[in-house]
Amino acid sequence: MTVRRSGFWVVAFAFLVVMAFATLPSPLYGLYRERDGLSTLTITIVYAIWAASTIVALIAVPFVAARIGRRGVMFAAVVTMMAAAGVLAAWQALPGLLIGRLLTGFAVGMAAGTAITYLIELSLRADPNASPVRARTIGTSVNVGALGLGPLVAGCLAAWVSHPLTVPYLVWIALGAIALAGLALAPETGAPAAAHSPFSFKLPAAAGAAGFAAFAANGLFAGLSGLLLATVFHHTSHALAGATLFIVFTAGVVSQLTTGTLRASRVFALGTISMLVGLVLLVTSVHLSTPSLALFLVSGGLIGAGAGAVFKGTAGLVLDGTSPENRVAVTAELLIVLFVGLSVPVIGAGIALDQGASAPNTVLGFAILVALGVAAAGWGLLGHRPRSSPQAA
Repeated sequence: MTVRRSGFWVVAFAFLVVMAFATLPSPLYGLYRERDGLSTLTITIVYAIWAASTIVALIAVPFVAARIGRRGVMFAAVVTMMAAAGVLAAWQALPGLLIGRLLTGFAVGMAAGTAITYLIELSLRADPNASPVRARTIGTSVNVGALGLGPLVAGCLAAWVSHPLTVPYLVWIALGAIALAGLALAPETGAPAAAHSPFSFKLPAAAGAAGFAAFAANGLFAGLSGLLLATVFHHTSHALAGATLFIVFTAGVVSQLTTGTLRASRVFALGTISMLVGLVLLVTSVHLSTPSLALFLVSGGLIGAGAGAVFKGTAGLVLDGTSPENRVAVTAELLIVLFVGLSVPVIGAGIALDQGASAPNTVLGFAILVALGVAAAGWGLLGHRPRSSPQAA
């Protein structure tokens, strides 16, 4: 296998490592609360800092990629991720957590904004006649699946090893070093000058709304799952908290990989229905006289599956009509919308909980808002879908 061809999987691995690190601390926040006496509002601020730095990096990545290339951006993303892991492992205090998550956001934004385009270009270099659909599907699957892998590993390590707020970060530093070694051998695909200045394109409103709603549904479940497990279901296992997020995001990967032969309209419809049913089951699971953990986990799987399908569809819809030199800018624009969608319910719910709202009522209120957004976005996208796109891509 040539270095050029193997570079595809090297980049996919580097992307996986960085995106998994994005959610790595999710099952550990209970430990941070105990160690530093953090309030719900403080945890929300930590999350908001990560989200804001991710969005800042996504805004900057088209300009940076035009100067240092795709490989350069991925290299910088991995290095920044390793620096964040070092800070989180070594600085055992709230300022270390804040700075570590700030750096994490920069790393995630750089990787997410570059990797899918880089994978498509590496695939086409290895085989100019290849369809970009396979590379794009792998990229979107890594993007979603890695978000579940990080919490699973961190939760298991927290449950079974000593120093749970140090060991996971040391593991990711080692994985980052492996990724850097691989990236050093990966080919650069070039950084062609954009036909227009970055962000001069307009993301289709329907696609943006659908992606926003899908990630908002995911964000609502993922952001509240740890708290609900502890306070509603009375399960404090870190491994269970990590496994719950793994179920959500793995369901998103499965839905992407199993809908490749369906028409785009059907993928969007199934994804929308799956998310709506999942939100109903989520509310039901926490409002039963005896809350149902099994129903809660099923709701997470349905929400994750629906969000994964919609993300795959919107990425295909946006990138199919984009020229190669503008893919990074358009991908970054789409991801900005998605990360805002992922963040709004988490931050809003955190503020509501800090003001004294109960966890079940917070779930109910935000689930209604998210469900309305999902239904409206699904209707808008299906009503305005391009007729020339018969396949989900």
